[in-house]
Amino acid sequence: MVAAAKTFLGALNAEQQKQATYTLTDPERENWNFVPIARQGLPFKKMTTEQNALGLALLRTGLSHTGMARANAVIQLELVLKELEKDTKGRRDPTLYFVTIFGEPSTEKSWGWRFEGHHLSFNFTVVDGKHVFFAPSFIGTNPAEVRAGPRKGERVMAEEEDLGLAFVNSLDAAQRKTAIFANEALKEIVTTNQKRVDPLAPAGIAAAQLKPAQREKLIQLVRLYLGRWRPELADENFAKITAAGIDKITFAWAGGLDRSKQTYYRIQGPTFLIEFDNFQGNGNHIHTTVREFKGDFGHDLLAAHYAKEHGKK
Repeated sequence: MVAAAKTFLGALNAEQQKQATYTLTDPERENWNFVPIARQGLPFKKMTTEQNALGLALLRTGLSHTGMARANAVIQLELVLKELEKDTKGRRDPTLYFVTIFGEPSTEKSWGWRFEGHHLSFNFTVVDGKHVFFAPSFIGTNPAEVRAGPRKGERVMAEEEDLGLAFVNSLDAAQRKTAIFANEALKEIVTTNQKRVDPLAPAGIAAAQLKPAQREKLIQLVRLYLGRWRPELADENFAKITAAGIDKITFAWAGGLDRSKQTYYRIQGPTFLIEFDNFQGNGNHIHTTVREFKGDFGHDLLAAHYAKEHGKK
């Protein structure tokens, strides 16, 4: 990750470097979003082909093959939206994805980086050159299912939708009564682009209340989201989740019980929150996010680091 970031920065001219870099403590680091707005950083639009490739090479150091496939497909959906919306103002543009570096990439010091654009936000924080945090993160798709044109039938986030539906439909009547907290889907993920999040209510159904096969389905769903990141990061994070208690993980659902309906679900444990929402576009526009209560932007560990360093002075 350090090598890829340094190679990327080394390929930029002075003006591009200035646009692409901020200090680690700059408020911009936590100014994340997932809608098509103007962003700070260096966009693909202002990169050469080689620089573009190096920016994607940096992204590959954080994501798994599955994660990269999701990201690339989301970027290409901008062309589908451009056609659907008859966009002539350049709002839907696959080159409006930005790479931003915070601090100096180092194997010893703390730094961070962001890859962001419409429906994608990956925020990485490296503390003391060894602890890697990858939340908050966001992946969305519009349309969730392409229903016309040469890409008809494509569903970039089919697994997130299908496994969620399969899980809620595996519950018996009593379990479902506990898990479902609203008959209508929420209109958006609850946490939006907040800089900090706390555990959400209602709790839904806990893993401890599930049958063994259902429990495995829930774990599979959690691993699906963690699988967006490179395996060692996903495994390290799952170890944290396991240590905090699998039985304490809860699943809460709102909305219909098949793909013809608008749907929302959340998976929450002592350390993390996953949200899935498919409300917009009459249930054809998905938003998903992964948050860590203490790990977003590496906040707690960075705060401890700064306190320790400040105490030395």
